[in-house]
Amino acid sequence: MMHDLNDIYIGKIVKSNAHIEYICQIYNPGETDLMPQPTDYTFGTFVSIELEPPSNPTGQTNPSEAGRLIGVIYETLLLNPEFGNLGPRLSPRQELEVFTPDYLSETATLVGIIALGWYDQEQRYRQGVPALAATVNTFVRRLDESELLAFHCDAQKRPCLRYAPLLLSHKNPLALQLLINIVDRLTGLFPDQCGQLTVMRNNLAWKSIVQPAG
Repeated sequence: MMHDLNDIYIGKIVKSNAHIEYICQIYNPGETDLMPQPTDYTFGTFVSIELEPPSNPTGQTNPSEAGRLIGVIYETLLLNPEFGNLGPRLSPRQELEVFTPDYLSETATLVGIIALGWYDQEQRYRQGVPALAATVNTFVRRLDESELLAFHCDAQKRPCLRYAPLLLSHKNPLALQLLINIVDRLTGLFPDQCGQLTVMRNNLAWKSIVQPAG
């Protein structure tokens, strides 16, 4: 799969668990021209999920009219079909790579993504629950710093986290730590609001101590 080398595509959507929860399979070697590195899909990384463009009456589509979802990685899962298989193999792994590469491709790295907003056709970032949903095999790309800043910037150029209640209501024991991670990153992007973000971080840190995980 060929992509713009200026963008870091990490994988594609393979399933969803809910309207705003998606599972992305990280690209394996040979699936893309530029392999993503582990640092490209760490916990707390913001990504965009491409949406299919609407079709006109002739059935044609215009990719420029499609928006995209904006989400954050909150989970990592590893799939390994060899786990628990202690019996003897008919072929060593080196021969499997040559004769049955599909067997090895069954191993996969999956990341969970929760959608926190979207980028609409008017080229504006929105926070909240998106109306549209992604489809299987749509591409997932890591946001760069300028996109991350634009997604979190309100009309007065101040940091905006309208999705915080949505994230905190997510039934995941790492939700608080994820939000703390996001606030830490925003502190570097909004130095003029460092004091306000520090207060928010301290409140979240205290809540993570007194509130049991799970």
